[in-house]
Amino acid sequence: MQDQRVRAAALSIFSNLLLVTMKVVAGIVTGSVSIISEAIHSANDLLASFIAFFAVKTASKPPDEQHPFGHGKIENISGTIEALLIFVAAVMIIVEAVGRLKHGGEVETIGLGLWAMGISALVNLVVSQHLLNVSKETDSIALEADGMHLRTDVYTSAGVFLGLLLIKVTGYTIIDPIVAILVALLIIKAAYDLTRKAFMPLMDTALSAEELEEIRLVLIEFEYQNVTYHDMRTRRSGRECHIDLHLEARPDMSIKEVHDICDKIERKIQERIPYSYVLIHVEPYEDSV
Repeated sequence: MQDQRVRAAALSIFSNLLLVTMKVVAGIVTGSVSIISEAIHSANDLLASFIAFFAVKTASKPPDEQHPFGHGKIENISGTIEALLIFVAAVMIIVEAVGRLKHGGEVETIGLGLWAMGISALVNLVVSQHLLNVSKETDSIALEADGMHLRTDVYTSAGVFLGLLLIKVTGYTIIDPIVAILVALLIIKAAYDLTRKAFMPLMDTALSAEELEEIRLVLIEFEYQNVTYHDMRTRRSGRECHIDLHLEARPDMSIKEVHDICDKIERKIQERIPYSYVLIHVEPYEDSV
């Protein structure tokens, strides 16, 4: 059965391909720089969706000799690249809009632009929500990045729609490049948020405080069996969580007793934190050695 993440990424490619085509045609026909900026943004989305597709397909591979800890970090790399692409798109939009402010330009066939932006916002709303839902179910940072990318497109398309509507009502075409710049600023904010979330796990940062508390609660459950822990370390790799710790046990306990306790700890942690891998180093109580 094909990975749910791969199917969601493929849907993103298909929807972005349709929207890029529609926006390019609408932008050329209307002469609207804000619609053209949206076409640039959607082309950027299309490239990002291909990257996300490659990332989740690679991340689904099992560990191998060269990647004994799996391929999870490819999702973080994908998310970071997507964030950089969003920054690039924002800069391109600002440059185009500033040029239009300096040299002027007319916006024609506004009705077509309104239809294009309305359809774009609706399609991206549906697809982005699906991507975010799947990313939550599968804990996929690559799909979350793609979903955030498309959700930004929902807001920007809605902004362009509003700008074109104001032009239609007021006749002031200067609204068009101003809206485009506001769109770009919104894109930059989304890119900044995405960069922080995707890049930090590449630095092997620890799991969140909430996840660490879940692990602590599991370990506390076993204190009655005369075991305790120390030197716990955690890190995230894509959707995978790697946890290692030292477990202190009574020196008179058998290997099987300690092994059974370790198995139970691992299972309980994995129940609370999906896609987690637990490595436990057992040693006797320090004061019992």
